[in-house]
Amino acid sequence: MEISIPTTQLATDPKPHTAYTISLRLPLRSFTLTKRFSDFLALHTLLTSQAGVPPPVSPPPKTYFSSSTHNPELAESRRQALETYLQTISTHEDWRWRETLAWRAFLNLPSAVSQKSSIASSLYTTLTTSSAPITDPVVWLDCHRDVKGLLQEARIQITRRDQAGGGNVQGQHEASAAAKKALVKAGASIQALAEGLKRSGEEWGAERLGEGEVRRRRDLVASARKERESLETLLNAMVAKASVDASLADKDALVGLSASAGNTSNGGVHGKAHVSSGRVLGKETARTRELDNSGVLALQKQMMVEQDEDVSVLAAAVRRQRELGEEINRQLVEQNEMLGMLDEDVTRVKGKVDVVRKRVGKIS
Repeated sequence: MEISIPTTQLATDPKPHTAYTISLRLPLRSFTLTKRFSDFLALHTLLTSQAGVPPPVSPPPKTYFSSSTHNPELAESRRQALETYLQTISTHEDWRWRETLAWRAFLNLPSAVSQKSSIASSLYTTLTTSSAPITDPVVWLDCHRDVKGLLQEARIQITRRDQAGGGNVQGQHEASAAAKKALVKAGASIQALAEGLKRSGEEWGAERLGEGEVRRRRDLVASARKERESLETLLNAMVAKASVDASLADKDALVGLSASAGNTSNGGVHGKAHVSSGRVLGKETARTRELDNSGVLALQKQMMVEQDEDVSVLAAAVRRQRELGEEINRQLVEQNEMLGMLDEDVTRVKGKVDVVRKRVGKIS
């Protein structure tokens, strides 16, 4: 968090006093607020009381024989001292003062922040992991960027699980857990993004988005949701395949033990244990190489669903293009009518000008 007091201003309500403008720059947004000098003194008292020890620096002392409203030099020196006061607390290695209710209330920061973490990261977590709809246009884009990062992380973990092989069970479990965690976070964020778009006309206020931008963001949400579902289906298919492989391995082991026992009892005549076959191999791809028959079937169904969704999106795009074409045609018709009217007016005016010229010629 970057904090500063760039300017001061003279306020008259309820009586003349100097107001200090505090500028806060957070990871997702920036805002300003104004405080009186007495507010800083009250903050210092509350920080000392709630943290148990005074902050590393103190605000400038109060003066009784001079007023900052009539002394610009005093106001400027106080501004610099108060800026140093806030910056020192914000960047100090001891976080106790930053975790107090007084500090968060003074700067209008969220109350649901975790201890032993910076205010910037805490606020970022509060805004991006909350299940509440996201109705801030800038935060919406930042959250969508985080969703893309989570989906990429899930894809990396799925690839890592695939590369771990059947011999590294622990690595497979860790990669699956990491991928599932990323997909769950992405799902919650996608839901918050979608709910925010539903309320875009109600709660986005002065920054209300245009219809085209809202439609573009809905397409982004639909694409992210489709990608998440595809990754989740692939992960579930890989987990199911691993379970089937483990079951087959146990069965083969049991069959092998039974055959060995039977051969021993039959005087050492060796028989061949039946080995269960895997799935029927065909033309392999990177997505099907590690799947069994049921996994390939599930993947094919998922691909068909994705293709249906792509067709629906394409149909919607075609409909929008058709609407745009019809609107352009209507505008052209109106423009042609206006041009026709203009041509008639020009002809009429030209006729009047010719009459005037003839009259002027007769007069001259």
